[in-house]
Amino acid sequence: MIDFSPVRSKEKTLQDLAEGLTRDDLVRLANEMCDIFQELIATAEDPDTTFVPRDPDAKDTFAARPEDVELAWTLGHVIVHWTASSEEAAAHALTLARGVEITGRSRWEVDWPEANNVQFLRDRIEESRRMQLAMLEAWPARTHLEVTYTAREGATPVNAIGRFLGGLSHADSHREQVRKVLDQATAARTGAASA
Repeated sequence: MIDFSPVRSKEKTLQDLAEGLTRDDLVRLANEMCDIFQELIATAEDPDTTFVPRDPDAKDTFAARPEDVELAWTLGHVIVHWTASSEEAAAHALTLARGVEITGRSRWEVDWPEANNVQFLRDRIEESRRMQLAMLEAWPARTHLEVTYTAREGATPVNAIGRFLGGLSHADSHREQVRKVLDQATAARTGAASA
């Protein structure tokens, strides 16, 4: 998997990481990311998907509902969030690769309370993989890497490859969160079983 730590430490930009990468590299990286999350949840059980962890830092300023702003995310919530973000990045990357400017969001996220069993999470990851790979497959032979997107004022512009990497970077940033949620859920489940 690509190392995003230089981006997080602001030593490099996503566009720096994009240099030299191809669409085929993105296919490999998307598959790797989906495989990583499938491995992370391999031992999860259904109760783990809805377990509400302790997370004193929980703050989602982009939450769709006001009551969700300081809500600690369940495992299901994390999975539907990162898959939706990766799909949006893939859709934006396809738009850029076709030579078209991005004019708005391209996002839909499963309502997180629906993510209430492990099979749902596995299926969601595989659906997201299929969608991301399909969007990469739709890139034209003449990819317009000169067309860029700037997420917000002051951000570094990225081309199609950089935008796709943005989705992978976002997914990568949730790996440790998944581990922590599962550790707490497993401890709660096994502690309850032995009590």
